[in-house]
Amino acid sequence: MGLSAARARKLLLRFDDAREVPHFDRAAFRTPRRIFATLAGDGRDVNFMFDPLDQETFCEMAPDALAPVAGGWGRMGATRCDLKKVDQPLFLAASEAAHARASRAGKKPAAKRP
Repeated sequence: MGLSAARARKLLLRFDDAREVPHFDRAAFRTPRRIFATLAGDGRDVNFMFDPLDQETFCEMAPDALAPVAGGWGRMGATRCDLKKVDQPLFLAASEAAHARASRAGKKPAAKRP
């Protein structure tokens, strides 16, 4: 169990619109709209940017691998993923949820037809 930083990076970049950019002491993975994950410089963890429901769901599924980031970022959905404790299927599901949230950020809902 567990993922290397190199494997995590490869999985985060598997989305067609994802790119890696510097972000303070971390590498950020973003869609054209926003960041969906960051990888620590030391390669120990990834922070996923979830909505509150996804955060609660993933943290309940694997409490030893995923936990809200301390403070305000955690209250906004930032969730730490310990790469030594997460398995690949869970990491894939978490990255898909975070990517989907970032992809739809700022999009207005379609107007309803009368």
